[in-house]
Amino acid sequence: MHLQLAWRNIWRNPRRTTIITIAVVVGVWSMLVVGALDRGMIDQMVRNAIATLTGDIQIHHDGYRSDPVIENSIADPKDVHNALARHLPEGSFWTARVRVNAIVSNARYSTGVTLVGIDPESEARVSFIKTAVVDGHYLASDDTTGILVGRALVDKFETKVGHKLVLMSQDTEREIASRAFRITGTFRAELEATERQFVFVNKAAAQEMLKAGNGISEVSLFLPDHETVDMVRDKLKASLPPAYEVETWRELLPIITAYLSIMDSWIFIWYLVVFIAMGFGIVNTMLMAVFERIREFGLLTALGMKPWWIIKGVLLEAFFLLIMGMAVGNAFGFASVFILNRTGIDLSALGAGAEYVGLPRVIYPTVYIQDVITANVVVFVLGLLITIYPAAKASRFTPVEALAHI
Repeated sequence: MHLQLAWRNIWRNPRRTTIITIAVVVGVWSMLVVGALDRGMIDQMVRNAIATLTGDIQIHHDGYRSDPVIENSIADPKDVHNALARHLPEGSFWTARVRVNAIVSNARYSTGVTLVGIDPESEARVSFIKTAVVDGHYLASDDTTGILVGRALVDKFETKVGHKLVLMSQDTEREIASRAFRITGTFRAELEATERQFVFVNKAAAQEMLKAGNGISEVSLFLPDHETVDMVRDKLKASLPPAYEVETWRELLPIITAYLSIMDSWIFIWYLVVFIAMGFGIVNTMLMAVFERIREFGLLTALGMKPWWIIKGVLLEAFFLLIMGMAVGNAFGFASVFILNRTGIDLSALGAGAEYVGLPRVIYPTVYIQDVITANVVVFVLGLLITIYPAAKASRFTPVEALAHI
């Protein structure tokens, strides 16, 4: 009987019911869409950072991270190779790099860059670089004179594929080493800063130029299951001498790690802010409905209805309104996420502003099931809680108050 009465009561005033439902729909929709965009932004930042030469785990010689010079390289990577052979899970990939600060120049311009000597075949399985080439071609294993540069650097230097660039850096004898390379290809990256910062040559060419022998600067690992990074790191640390540093992407990317640590709190705070705005509308509208029905509630009290039954009836009305609003809000939310996943939100127009904070050029939303559950629980539970006040107000009306109300 209570369910039937509550359902009929909410449709006695369709306009009021529509207003409350729209408020709930907008609230749930905004919670889901904004939460999905935040999650998608962070997920893309993590994926881009891992693909942009970070990997899941990196191995360096002690001191290289604080002073990335050629003298702090891994002179003999034999121990590292043995440890990787013993402890890497099946399906993992790794690559060794020479990575030092350098100066690149042509006849008109010069700028500081990071010189990265790579093994083209193994690098293609670990980082973004092979699939990022947009002009020319990727480095060949036997190409000791080719160089890959970013599109932004090419535009800045007013050069193109086939032209020469000169690289200069300090070698192991602390002398200035220089060598000319010919541009074999240009690449595009998610961030323009990456295009300006990194230039890629064959690892053998970098070792010869810097007189490094078989020395390497770092080893980068890509794991099939990203959740196992801590376990693999601990195994590698235990099997390598103390002169080596083994760090996961969380340690290598402290800013992104900080974003991840506050994201859950930020999304929950956003849910509360949206609900507070929505809650005022619900309470106000429900109070109006209660005051318009003073004579009805007074009559029910006079006929012997207990105050708890009146509270129950008003809460059931709120229950139906919340369920309808949540259903439609979730449908609109998932539809919006589906559409945005196809097109994304292009931030290219923001240019340097988006790049300054490390945002990708296009954001694609990502739905986490716990966010959907949290949003609906917040709306449903708090929605019923704030309805207790108008419900209690309705239960206090006496028959005398009802008769006095015109």
